[in-house]
Amino acid sequence: MYDFNFAPVFASSDQLLRGAAVTLELSCEAMAIGLVISIGLAAAKTSKIAPLRWVVQAYIELIRNTPFLVQIFFIFFGLPSIGLRMSPDAAALLALVVNFCAYATEIIRAGIESIAVGQIEAGRALGLKPLQVFRYIILKPALRTVYPALTSQFIYLMLTSSVVSVISAGDLTAAGADVQSRTFASMEVYLVITVVYFLMSAGFSALFGAIERAAFRYPLSR
Repeated sequence: MYDFNFAPVFASSDQLLRGAAVTLELSCEAMAIGLVISIGLAAAKTSKIAPLRWVVQAYIELIRNTPFLVQIFFIFFGLPSIGLRMSPDAAALLALVVNFCAYATEIIRAGIESIAVGQIEAGRALGLKPLQVFRYIILKPALRTVYPALTSQFIYLMLTSSVVSVISAGDLTAAGADVQSRTFASMEVYLVITVVYFLMSAGFSALFGAIERAAFRYPLSR
């Protein structure tokens, strides 16, 4: 029978909490930056400029068909060979943004293409400028349509961020590995980490659900 002993783990709770804070910081920053970039990439993907569409599609295919671990190694270990050196946390953030954008771009693109052409033409007939048409007629309804998929992608991004521990980024998984190496309480450490990840995911799911109910009611608020 295994004798559970959580005392060494709880004694290192400050380190684990700092790691959880880094995980949340990296995930939220990657989500915020990636969402802005993804909107621009989705607009490019749906534009009439063929070379622009090809470049965006090539980027999406490259990122979605290569492992996230390889992407992290390329950014952290590969880019320094051409003079681009970053700290572990900066490299982790860049890798998360690059990975998130490839998926979020396709999600937003699907939302944009779900807008009826008649609505766009009606906006143009009313004299709206192209930017106003994109902002009020295309973007807002598209975001409402893809909101559940984007929030699910964020939670997946947060869980995927555990991989950044391989480059010594100070996230929750890295903190847990350090505690485990000192206490040898493998079962207890990773059980606690599992619970923390679950609580963060459940908390964000509840938060995103509340935001959806408040912000995406009909009609859309401006």
